[in-house]
Amino acid sequence: MDIANLALALGSSLTAGLNLYITVLILGLMNRYELLSLPANLDVLSSWWVLGTAGFLLAVEFLADKIPYVDNTWDAIHSFIRVPAGAVLAASALGEVPPSTYWVAALLGGAVTFTAHGAKATTRLAVNSTPEPFSNWFLSFAEDAISLGLLWLVASYPYLALGASILLLLLFAMIIYFFYRFFKMIFSRDRLRPAT
Repeated sequence: MDIANLALALGSSLTAGLNLYITVLILGLMNRYELLSLPANLDVLSSWWVLGTAGFLLAVEFLADKIPYVDNTWDAIHSFIRVPAGAVLAASALGEVPPSTYWVAALLGGAVTFTAHGAKATTRLAVNSTPEPFSNWFLSFAEDAISLGLLWLVASYPYLALGASILLLLLFAMIIYFFYRFFKMIFSRDRLRPAT
């Protein structure tokens, strides 16, 4: 296991929380066209079946992500898809490792994916309370750009990818904490407000 595998594990589990299908599609394409050498456990991502499925689901997600409230439903369903997939990506990115290391990586990768997914989902909930759709579109494009940029860093500059992944993970954790405090404050005010 080297720094490239570590960057791949952290970066892919993070981007899986934002957009799983971009992650699978881009990693598979980069491996197929030899822009990135994936560990043997992830070679299957280069299969045309996997690439085609990821591409189709990416097109569906691209549309679903732009429609207020549809994106919330999509995120709720994907709570059960992104996290396990991110865990598998993280563990498989390390290559041939002992089973204990594989499971530790899977657990940590799932936690990273859950953090990114949680930040995305809570931000979308907050944004959907505004009447205009443009902030929703902006967030969707920003998530896609972050995913693509981080995956490019993983392939080209693993040290930078590792640093960027750590910073993004901290940012996502802060976003979740901020929205937790914000929603808690709003709901406590509603309970304290006298009935009319």
